[in-house]
Order: sequence, then C-alpha cells, then structure tokens
Amino acid sequence: MSQLSVVIITFNEEKNIGRCLESIQGVADDIVVLDSFSSDATEAICRKYNVTFIQRAWKGYSATKNFANAQAKHDWILSLDADEALSEELKKSILSVKQQDKQNPYKFHRLTNYCGKWIRHCGWYPDTKVRIFDRRSAAWEGTIHEKLVVREGVPQLLKGDCLHYSYYKIEEHYRQSDKFSTLSAQSLYMQGKKASLLKLWFSPLIKFISCYVIKLGFLDGVAGFTVCKIAASATFGKYRKLRKLYASETIS
Repeated sequence: MSQLSVVIITFNEEKNIGRCLESIQGVADDIVVLDSFSSDATEAICRKYNVTFIQRAWKGYSATKNFANAQAKHDWILSLDADEALSEELKKSILSVKQQDKQNPYKFHRLTNYCGKWIRHCGWYPDTKVRIFDRRSAAWEGTIHEKLVVREGVPQLLKGDCLHYSYYKIEEHYRQSDKFSTLSAQSLYMQGKKASLLKLWFSPLIKFISCYVIKLGFLDGVAGFTVCKIAASATFGKYRKLRKLYASETIS
C-alpha cells in the first residue's frame, strides 16, 4: 500500500475539521472531504488544505461514505470522521504499513474525549474500528450506526489511538442521544418489534449497571457516571418512543 486516500464527511464541523486535517498531514496522499452544505466555516477551513472538497445533499451515513470513497484517487482508503484525529503513535504505524507490500485492511483503537475528559471505560474504549481498507472489497452498510463490511482480508491491529472528540458540552450528548433514540425506535417499529413494560423499565437499569459497574464506568469519575446515565436514558427513550408509535396506531 504505497498510496492512501483519506476520506472525511462533514456538516458544520468548524470546531473539529482543522484538527482532523492537520493530523493526517504526511500520511495522506489524497484527501476527499464530502460536505453536506455546511453553513459554518467548515468549507473555508478545508480550503486551507490540499483537499478535494465536494458538496452533496445528505443521503444517510452509509450512502454518503460510499459515495465519498468513490471520489478518492486511490483504492486504499483511510476513513475518518471530522471529530477524529490521528495520535502521533497511530500516525507512525500507518506510515510504517504504507511502506509494506501487505494488502491487509487495518483497524485501530479509538479513544474518546468527553467534555475534556478521556473515557477509558464505560464500554467506550478500546472501541476498535476497521478504518483502512481497499474500497474494491469493502463497503459501508446500515442506516443508524453504519458499519464497514470488509469482504477480503483479515484486519490487522495498528498501534496507537484514533482520538475522538465527541462532545464539548453535556447538552450536546443529550441532543444526540435523543436523536438516535428516535431513529432506533423507528427502526424497531419497521421491523415489527415491540417493547413490554418490563423491557421499558428494566432495560435502562441493566444498561446502566452494564456500563457503570461491569464495564467499570465508575473509574472515569463524574464523566463516567454521566456517560452511563445518558446511555440508560437513551435506552428508556428508545423503548418509550417505540411504544408511542404502536399507541398511535390504536388512536388512528
């Protein structure tokens, strides 16, 4: 793998995109930014770097990422989100494998920064992702939480972390949680799945215990408690909204 294209999708990412683009300097032989018509300074920041900047209406995560991959100059892709950046150790690992003749997809751990705190538990770390792949044998699938499906090769783990700057304020986490709980409820509804009262009340409790106790969220202090609490809240919201969808059938 001698040539590597970095592909990023954006929408109003002025807080993050500069850091992301800066981290891939020296690694990327080609950079594609596919933007869904940002209204902030995202485009202006991207124009300061040597990127191919494309704007296209939002078509969903998987469709957007697959389209962006097709615009790259090279078949080997490093896929990053705008709120991610390569650590120095990960950057060195990528530069090393670029010099090799191996044709493997690669994965790496993702370490999340939550309101200024690095989260190493709660089920958030190591959060291993396959992000370097040959686009001829891989594609993104799924609607809510997109997943990369690799058809050839066994992903090899690289040293170093991808740094994920998730939320700057707790309110942002609540808003995103509410959005995803709505999408999840709609997805379950379309699949014909239901939620009993037992599931509505006990699933959030199980979720909290899993994140905070079993996955050692308590070791992340106040931030860990907040992450686990919102995860439980999202679970409750998902099933509550699902029940409302079925209740609306009765009313109509």
